[in-house]
Amino acid sequence: FFFAFHKSSFAEGFESVHFNMKVPSSSLATFLLGCIVSSASAFTPSSSLTSRTPSSLVKTPSFYKRTTTLSSSPTSDAENEIVEPVGFGQPTELPDSLQDAAEIAAQSSATFAKYQGGVGMTRCRVDFDTSVGDETYTTLKSSTEFMQKYVSALCYALIPGAMERRQDEMMRLATAQAQLTAMMQDKEGEVDEEKRQELLDIIAEGGRDPKADNTWKGPVARIYFPDEGSAALARRDWNPKGPPTEALVPPCVEFSSCGGVQMQDITNDKIILFFCPKASEAEFVEQILYKTEAKCGENLALTVFVNPLLVDMGVTGFGMAGRMLRERLIDDLTSIYYLRTLQWGALTRIWPNQFTVWQEDEEEEGGYRMIKSLDRLPSNPEVEDIYDYENGLANDPAAGGGLGFLDALGDFVNGMTKL
Repeated sequence: FFFAFHKSSFAEGFESVHFNMKVPSSSLATFLLGCIVSSASAFTPSSSLTSRTPSSLVKTPSFYKRTTTLSSSPTSDAENEIVEPVGFGQPTELPDSLQDAAEIAAQSSATFAKYQGGVGMTRCRVDFDTSVGDETYTTLKSSTEFMQKYVSALCYALIPGAMERRQDEMMRLATAQAQLTAMMQDKEGEVDEEKRQELLDIIAEGGRDPKADNTWKGPVARIYFPDEGSAALARRDWNPKGPPTEALVPPCVEFSSCGGVQMQDITNDKIILFFCPKASEAEFVEQILYKTEAKCGENLALTVFVNPLLVDMGVTGFGMAGRMLRERLIDDLTSIYYLRTLQWGALTRIWPNQFTVWQEDEEEEGGYRMIKSLDRLPSNPEVEDIYDYENGLANDPAAGGGLGFLDALGDFVNGMTKL
């Protein structure tokens, strides 16, 4: 997708412009414009988001496998078109990389929004956990990189004008690089210093026009962080208002927090995302959600909860308060993307496919084999049971032929011995 292309092929091409002035300008221009065409085709909404990130740029965890994509993808030309997704009842395969996972999650989210009509009250959730139980970092910290790539891909798919603006910047940058190279290689002609400085300014701005007002005035994708400190840190580090070469998310992204006084203008919000909301912010989350849906109406295309933890024994409890919160907010969220790594494999799901359990297997191509596919999210004990049944560590009651009570008793004893 964009960041993979931007930080690899494009960056390498530009580096040759700066430091290898012997490259013929015509060849360089052809190379750069070829990159533009390739990137533009990758950005085309009708194409599948299956571009790959160079391994030198993205660390590929061992649990990533390969991707399954939806044949239906959203189109910016027909914003309210209802698309028909495919994949119902089919298993979900593992992604190739972190970049791949983010792109697939964004495509699935955009397709879901289109499938629902793309008008208000479209809520879903994305769960991404590759910690394998390691609590060294918070969930928010460990999923930040995924969130950046996911939000970027989602914006290019759903925010009108975001993709076109980035393509214009890339074309302007490629043209400026080619013109500057031709100018520097022309030994006979006199260098126009004013033109040269203009080209250098465009390059320094990552393709933006230095003389134009580059403030984003279109629809907004707003991310709500658990607290203002996290939002302020993201505002600085993700740098959506900075040059495209430095920004980690598009300029249409804005940041807010769940707590405190809500002073921001939300009338242009097209997408809202709650990033790792916790049980302590559940009340604020509900207030923000209902207020935004009421104020934005049909302009709000999608609401996404990323790694939500809104029910907690120490805050909401698992009694009446927790049950009511689940009924009001959580139970109706459609699981659009799910990826959780396990000690022995992974559990994943791409909407509208099934939840699928994968086990590491060195003999299989890709290093994993599917052991179970379900139409619902299995609980943690169920996942472990699936692994035990598959590997002969327990008897599967569904397989039949067992001794019923004696098998259950044997499984109970085996489970107790593992404690």
